[in-house]
Amino acid sequence: MSNDAVIRKLNELGYSTIPEAFYSKVDEWKSWYQGNVKGFHSYTVQNGDRQVKCRRYSLGMGKKLCEDWANLLMNEKVQITLEGQKEQEFIDLVLKKNNFTVKANEMQEMKSALGTVAYVPRVIGQEISESGDIVPGNASGIVLDYVTIENVYPLSWQNGYISECAFSSEATRGGKDYLYLQIHRREDNGNYVIENRIYRYDNEQLADEQLVNVKGFENIPPVVHTGNDKRQFVIDRPNIANNINYLLPTGIAIYANAIDVLQGVDIAYDSYVNEFKLGKKRIMVKPSAAQYLDGTPAFDPDDVVFYVMPEDTEDGAVVTPIDMTLRTAEHNTGIQDQLNILSSKCGFGETYYRFDGGSVATATQVISENSTMFRTIKKMEIVLEQALVELCRILLRMGNTAMNAGLNEDVEISIDFDDSIIEDKQTDFSRDMQLLSAGIMNDWEFRMKWMNEDEATAKAALPKMQDMTTEQQQEVE
Repeated sequence: MSNDAVIRKLNELGYSTIPEAFYSKVDEWKSWYQGNVKGFHSYTVQNGDRQVKCRRYSLGMGKKLCEDWANLLMNEKVQITLEGQKEQEFIDLVLKKNNFTVKANEMQEMKSALGTVAYVPRVIGQEISESGDIVPGNASGIVLDYVTIENVYPLSWQNGYISECAFSSEATRGGKDYLYLQIHRREDNGNYVIENRIYRYDNEQLADEQLVNVKGFENIPPVVHTGNDKRQFVIDRPNIANNINYLLPTGIAIYANAIDVLQGVDIAYDSYVNEFKLGKKRIMVKPSAAQYLDGTPAFDPDDVVFYVMPEDTEDGAVVTPIDMTLRTAEHNTGIQDQLNILSSKCGFGETYYRFDGGSVATATQVISENSTMFRTIKKMEIVLEQALVELCRILLRMGNTAMNAGLNEDVEISIDFDDSIIEDKQTDFSRDMQLLSAGIMNDWEFRMKWMNEDEATAKAALPKMQDMTTEQQQEVE
């Protein structure tokens, strides 16, 4: 379903949102994430009097970039900690039931690819009065909807903060296509109300339909008054300024300003692959040595090495081998240069990726506090931390409103990110040596850390400090 159809419907309802042209930009980013850009990866060339369809080889760096950023920002080591035990258990249970550990990483990947994602919690099994007010205490649980920018339509915003928003999803029931539209807006008193609408989709047109008439939507109320002035959704985006349209509250893909470099990478890689296809060994054979089938020279049908010389070829050897010189070193250098530029433009620093053996690997390097990558990670964590804290507070509030959970909504919440990759081993070793010399660190503690020993083993096998430190110095180097 086109974004244009949804935008037109929102306009009919009296809402304005971001222009359709921006969603076209999102489609471009998505095509690079999928590694299939029309007109670039699939294209046609004129060969004489006919057009030939071609396919350009790709390293798939669009997805690789997003995967790596997702793994750096949201992995199994990220800890969400709440001061209250009751609150901690409640959040852990809701997140576990919604497969948050897996989906959160996936959403960070989609955020990197498309620029914006949203988390939209909703209560299931909740009773709503005829006026749309929540009847507390009877809800059965909370479901998290994970939404990408393709289905997110900001309605009101200020300084990048989206205060009102619509979310769409598609459904097929009984062979008919429907659009489900959820609108989060503020009433005159400042409290939020959620409108639930469903439309029949046919021939690019949206027609009103009653929720009760569509299977699976019978129990969804048309209107829900939250009774709260805080939004019930979370918007997450990369901490990168939107230079596509700086007036919009949506984010951009991490490679939005590196499309030319992505093209350069795939052009270089395509040439690299074709170098082996075009540079394979060939054997030229005189026409007199070939068999003819229906006037066509033929060799072994499974052999693609032999080629017939033209008839006017000068006399010479019957068989002439031709060995092409492969420019693998030049191609390796060219691809690596493009990867260096790409990693730099996408926040990893200049040497994050290494082209080795025909594939891309992550280069082994020390990530120090002075590195570009460290600064970018910390920058990204600012927005992500705000999003995760807000999500937890929404869940706590919904637990009290709909489930009478008795939770402290103002509990202290901290997000501990995995910064284990950000370490300078040499600096860390030198600092521990100073602590050891000053008597602040015990020798067995030093062994536990740098020899990977448990406490009992470290205490039982203490060597001379000179031997130990020499051994460890060599290991670090």
